[in-house]
Amino acid sequence: MGVIHKIGRRKTAVARVYVTEGTGKITVNKKELATYFPTATLQYKVMQPLSMTENAENFDVNVNVYGGGITGQAEAVRMAIARAMCEANAENRGILKPEGLLTRDPRMVERKKFGQKKARKRFQFSKR
Repeated sequence: MGVIHKIGRRKTAVARVYVTEGTGKITVNKKELATYFPTATLQYKVMQPLSMTENAENFDVNVNVYGGGITGQAEAVRMAIARAMCEANAENRGILKPEGLLTRDPRMVERKKFGQKKARKRFQFSKR
């Protein structure tokens, strides 16, 4: 097996993942996983596809991620890793698909409209 390259997206975050056989080391933007994603929740999200397919110790993952916030980036990385696990072994698809890890979340921020305060909030109207 060579290098598996996959892309995951969430909101405006884009993650490029390079998966190789190894010892379970995860590097995000040239930093360790625990340094880049400091909270346990975000680390769990990133590790979810690896732990569900029982491959946490079998692959080294190198990630380049940009755009969006920290949660969107973590979910983009999760999607890219899930796609890579499906390419590594086709049987993993049956494990990851029911959990929704292979589904692209299409929700984006609604744009602000002119004449309004925000996307849906209007300016206050006072009748005097």
